[in-house]
Order: sequence, then structure tokens, then C-alpha cells
Amino acid sequence: MKYNKLALSALALALLTSFAACGNTTEAVNSTADTSAPAAAAEAVTETEDCCKDSEKDCCKDNSVADCCGSAEEILSASGELEKTTFELGHLNSTAHLLAFVAKEEGFFAEQGLDVTLTQFSSAGELATGLESGKLDAAFIGSVPSLTFQSQGHDLTIFGGAMTNGHGYVIKSQYTEGLDSWDISILKGRNVASVKNSVQDAELQILLKNAHIEIGEGEDQVNIVYFDSQKDAYAALANATIDAASVYSPYASLAASQGYEIVYRCSEEPALENQPCCRQVAYTENLNQNPNTFKAFEKALIQAYKFSQENQEKTIQDVKVYIDIDEEFIRTEVYGGYGASNPDPDKLGTAALKDSIVELGYTEDYDIDSLYNTDIYKNALAEILAENPDDAVYLELQEHFNEYE
Repeated sequence: MKYNKLALSALALALLTSFAACGNTTEAVNSTADTSAPAAAAEAVTETEDCCKDSEKDCCKDNSVADCCGSAEEILSASGELEKTTFELGHLNSTAHLLAFVAKEEGFFAEQGLDVTLTQFSSAGELATGLESGKLDAAFIGSVPSLTFQSQGHDLTIFGGAMTNGHGYVIKSQYTEGLDSWDISILKGRNVASVKNSVQDAELQILLKNAHIEIGEGEDQVNIVYFDSQKDAYAALANATIDAASVYSPYASLAASQGYEIVYRCSEEPALENQPCCRQVAYTENLNQNPNTFKAFEKALIQAYKFSQENQEKTIQDVKVYIDIDEEFIRTEVYGGYGASNPDPDKLGTAALKDSIVELGYTEDYDIDSLYNTDIYKNALAEILAENPDDAVYLELQEHFNEYE
């Protein structure tokens, strides 16, 4: 479709003003009516309609501007105007969510015209509820809960990445005394704290299945005890009845500093190599109605990724603002090679993970395509590359996207 850019900008501004007024009915009742917005909108519609008639006479001869040029949402999207500038982002207590921390602290959100508020939650379920209630615009949610929520009918769309690998299991050191090395079999006969509907739990079940170890309370089985959050599962190690526990960053480093031994890190297990973990998730309707806002959000995360690759010390400081632990723990988790924070949606890897957890009986199969949006990231990266065509980091991201879309 062809649009008059000046008319589109005017219409976008008028529509945004009009929508904002409609969304605050109490204020509207108690204030003097603003007649300029409807007039501006009408004038913009007329200009846009005239433009459409000039370029598509057959279309607009007997139809409305919406029929000819698209809906108000489509016109706003084409104009490039941000549909909204305030943005609520939910995250977990994980160093792996550094893209958001860096984007906020280094001003990339503000540079893209967004006023982003970061709020920490305890679990994937809380984050999903925040999205569906409208309290959150986006959230970093684990890949497994994101997939199970989708399969259960929740209208939540994955549109980007946040973390790859970065989790595993730890065990009390008394069980490794006298051993030079060990594997997953060391968990036999042990009570292991984990989180139901988490990538940590799914990965453990994959490794146990591959090793032909059953889940249960026998001496040759592994007894999994479920907790509501990773924080609770880790804290359970203080109990005499719990022998081992799942971890995600930074809990592995914390555990090592407190005398626990690492059973495995998923990055070191061939069956779990490059496992997509936390994904960027949004309520589908919100994502569809605000494409420019989400594209701006994604551009800020892409900028944050580049910054994290080139400025380690400042990145560590930015993470510490939100995850207040020793900087050396942050350094190990972020730059130790155990995980990566990458904004790429990695649809290929996530779809493969979905097939794995369906095979495990973790969830029912479903069509993932309708709830996976790679266009937001694709368009955001394209705009950044247009401004920085020779940037090695951005070119690497493009290659990765082309391979894993």
C-alpha cells in the first residue's frame, strides 16, 4: 500500500491522542473536552484518503479509507510512530536477564523512545499472569513454561530470546567425597529439589531418560521434590532431607562458593548443548496492537547485546544493580562460557525443545507457528543494520537469525 508520510504522521498522532483520552474516562469527565484531537484526526483521515484515492482509485472509489488503506492500527504501524511509550517488563532473579539490565542502565530503552520499568518476579507462572492481566507488556519466561502455557491455551507469543543454557544441578559435597569425577548417576537414591514446569526439570528428565535411570524413591531411582520457584528449590538444600537441587545463573556460582559440588552444567552436556532457555514473551493481542513499540524494545535489547560483548566490566556493574551479588559470581555466570544472553528468537531450537518435552509427556503437542513471532526481531535487526551495515556484532546476529529462524 502507498501512504502519504506527512498524513500518516498526523493521523498517528491524532489517533494516539484519541486512544489515550478514551482509555482514561474518569479524567475525561472532569476536564474540559479537547476538540482539537478529533478535528486533527478527521483532517488526517481526509489527507490520507485523498492520497489513497490518487494512488488506488479503483480501491477507494466506493470504499472507506480503512478498506482502501488499512485499519487505524495498520496506518499507525506504517507511520513508524510508537503506539505507546511506557513499557512494563518482568524478569526473574537471574544474571542471564542482563539484556534488560544493560538496556535500562545504558539508556538504550530511552534512546528508542521507551520508558521501561523492570520488575522482578519469583516464577514463570507469576510472569504469565502479569502478561495476561495487562500489568506487564513483556516478560523473560523460561522456554519450557512458555511452551507449556501455549499448549494449555494461553494466548502468549514468543518473540525473542533472552538466555541460552546457564542452568544445571548441584549436590551436597558429602556425596562426592573420594570421587575424582561423577555424572548424572550420582543422583541415584537422592532427593533432588527442582521446579515443576521448568527447563531445569525437563533437562534433568532428558538426561535421566538417556541414562536409563527412573524417577522414584528407590535406591536406583531419583526422587524429584518440586518447589514453586528456583529460589525455594535452592533454599531447600539447607534441609537434611534434600540432597541436591536445580540451579540457574547465578545459583551455580553461589552454590560452589558455599561448598556444594556441581553435578552438571547444561552447557557441558551434549544432549543439552545450546538449549534455548528464557524467551521474550508477550500477550498476543498486545504484541499485535503495538508492533512499533515492541520493535523499539527489541532494538534496545539488540544494542544491549552488542554492549555486553564489548564492555564486560560495565555490563557486570549494570547487572549488579538488579542482582546484588559478588561481581566475581556475575563474571563467572555471564562470561564463563556456561550460558549466553542473546536476543535472537531461535525458533528452530525452541521448536526442537517443544518436540522433546512432548515426547517426555511434559505437555501436549500443538502448532507453535501461530504463537511465535520472528518479525519483530527481524525488523528491529534490519533497521539497526541499515544504520550500521559493517558492524561485526550485528552481522553475526544476522547470520545466527538466518540459521535458526
